[in-house]
Amino acid sequence: MEIFCDFTFEAAHRLPEVPDGHKCARLHGHSYRVEVHVRGEVDPSTGWIMDFADMRSAVKPVLDRLDHYYLNEVPGLENPTSENLAVWIWDQLAVALPLSKIVVRETCTSGCTYQGE
Repeated sequence: MEIFCDFTFEAAHRLPEVPDGHKCARLHGHSYRVEVHVRGEVDPSTGWIMDFADMRSAVKPVLDRLDHYYLNEVPGLENPTSENLAVWIWDQLAVALPLSKIVVRETCTSGCTYQGE
């Protein structure tokens, strides 16, 4: 069984590794949307994998490090693509949650899914 919670944060970034003249090399911002998915067995007494409130409590301090920040200045996100951001979030949460995937959307129509190594 798998459950997920949806989160949002606002942040600015630029992509330093794109070709010269690429629009993403310029400073810009996004209203990011992140889905955190966890997998596990349903507890027969509670009827759930885990409490959604516990998921939110684990994720909040991680996203607080990103919300309204310049992502390029966050250690480990010097090249803050959606792909690198998904891996970074995974790495921050993997010790606290039984993750199955992280979905990062930087626009309504574009995003990335990461399912671990």
